[in-house]
Amino acid sequence: QVELVESGGGWVQAGGSLRLSCAASGNIPRFRAMGWYRQEPGKQRELIATITSDDSTTIGDNVKGRFTIYADDANEMVWLQMDELKPEDTAVYYCYETDAAYRDYWGHGTQVTVSS
Repeated sequence: QVELVESGGGWVQAGGSLRLSCAASGNIPRFRAMGWYRQEPGKQRELIATITSDDSTTIGDNVKGRFTIYADDANEMVWLQMDELKPEDTAVYYCYETDAAYRDYWGHGTQVTVSS
């Protein structure tokens, strides 16, 4: 059974930093990409960052220059370093992985709260 588990969320003051971690377990056939989405109540899920198996990264415009994504392909782990956090970054952050057949797997989410 495939499972993605996020950790590292919490509460931080504006301007602070957090690092989210995500570990995948189970038989995911060949990693293709991993990344992070976030979702605020009543809003659509927003793509934050993606990293592919060849280490190509994509960062969302809302967090560019503040967030960094990196991964350990062999161990199917991905991290999201979040710096200069703002209150509008408050959301539930979800880890995902896409396998070679373009199937997506999701974590249960971790709450990030940034106070002003």
